Amino acid sequence: MIEIDFEKGNGLVPVIVQDADTGEVLMLAYMNRDAWLKTHQTGKATYWSRSRNELWVKGETSGHIQIVEEILVDCDSDTVLLKVRQVGGAACHTGYRSCFFTRVVNGKTEVIGERIFKPEDVYK
Repeated sequence: MIEIDFEKGNGLVPVIVQDADTGEVLMLAYMNRDAWLKTHQTGKATYWSRSRNELWVKGETSGHIQIVEEILVDCDSDTVLLKVRQVGGAACHTGYRSCFFTRVVNGKTEVIGERIFKPEDVYK
């Protein structure tokens, strides 16, 4: 298996997550070595939660899991790109398909995505 350079980022590497079919960028997360290995073992996207300081299987609580279809690694082996099948339609914990649902135009923001679920209904 390829050796990822976790040391450069103090044990973490950024992970860009894309829809396998459309190429839409769904989110950015981080992996440590354990998350990297678990992702390979299970085929489900697993990340390192910096806020909770623990492994995080995407969708474990919400049911909106990410099935990994393809893994790409950048030229420096310090950034990962996951192409996934987003089960349930929403990658963002705020209920949107993508975490990138806000556009900045002339210094103002506008929501360009539709909310798929209400977080208060899913995260109790």
